[in-house]
Amino acid sequence: MIGVVIACGIILSLAVVGTIYRLAKGPSLLDRVIATDVLLAIVGAAISVDMVYRDSYENLTLLVVVALVGFMGSVTVARFANNKRDPGEESQDAGRARGRGGDA
Repeated sequence: MIGVVIACGIILSLAVVGTIYRLAKGPSLLDRVIATDVLLAIVGAAISVDMVYRDSYENLTLLVVVALVGFMGSVTVARFANNKRDPGEESQDAGRARGRGGDA
């Protein structure tokens, strides 16, 4: 059992290093947001491995909170990125939608 836990720790550590590299180097905001979401998923996986190793469910609430924070953060940034479009693009999209509606 200890060998599996050590292997999981090494794999998760390597994943954290790669994710932090992407977080620091990412060319755009969305790349950094995805890296943050992946980092929270890795934290959740580490908490899960710890719960299995100790055979206790004490950190289950923490695991749920980490998952909810990751989800809410991703949704918030996605909504923010969607609202950054230019007003001219919205009128063009509406015109295209009306044009398609008449063809169908």
